Amino acid sequence: MAFTMCLLLFTSCNTKKKNNNKDQTYTVTEKTSPKWVSLFNGTDLTGWTIKIPGHPLGENFGNTLRVEDSILKIRYDAYGPEFNNRFGTVYYDKHFTDYRLKVTYRFVGETAPGAPSWGYRDSGIQFHGQPPATQKMDQAFPVCLEYNFHGGNGKEDRPLGAACTNGMFIEHKGAQNTTTCIPADVPKTFHGDQWVTAEIDVNNGEIVHYVNGEEILRYANPTYNPENETAKSLMNGDDTKVKGGYISLQSNSHPIDFKTIEIMEY
Repeated sequence: MAFTMCLLLFTSCNTKKKNNNKDQTYTVTEKTSPKWVSLFNGTDLTGWTIKIPGHPLGENFGNTLRVEDSILKIRYDAYGPEFNNRFGTVYYDKHFTDYRLKVTYRFVGETAPGAPSWGYRDSGIQFHGQPPATQKMDQAFPVCLEYNFHGGNGKEDRPLGAACTNGMFIEHKGAQNTTTCIPADVPKTFHGDQWVTAEIDVNNGEIVHYVNGEEILRYANPTYNPENETAKSLMNGDDTKVKGGYISLQSNSHPIDFKTIEIMEY
């Protein structure tokens, strides 16, 4: 009798367990594909903060950064006869890690009076940059990587797309850089005031530069230079690996327009 009762209890529990499993429902969550998001609203400077040497963070000296005709513009008409090395940084107020960034820009007008000769049609996208609040009062350029913009002068080749480093190292073709800038493997020069689309793909330490949809440079493994005081302050202990940072635009003494600034985070 006891054996029969145990058998019945085992059968009942086992049946209940099977029924419970049968009644369970599972929800499958589909992974959404990354989408392009605009960082510039075409109306005002929401989300953007400027830093100009000699001026506190957020002070838009000389109305350097402005929005007109749905274009984000950088201008120097209020700087007077001397540029005085006021190289600005225009930050977007968010930390990014892995993403694809797309920027459509054009050079216009003349270089600011008193600017260095290299400032002619020179600008760029800075990324993996230090937090805006950590940039010192007289610090001209943040610790960052840069996709360098060059505009043609109508005569000579002035390729864009070089990878420039400030307080960091990168690996190009398996070797660490020994110069500040590494030129694009595929040289492209754009003359005049034409719109150009530059893209940066950042994914798990691999970085690729594109122009108008064509790959022009590939490199990897950005690390902080511990001999750079500011860069060392950004490190996590002895770990030199760069794990992301802030995106910014350069205010390098030549007027420039930005029509679209979009990001797709991975």
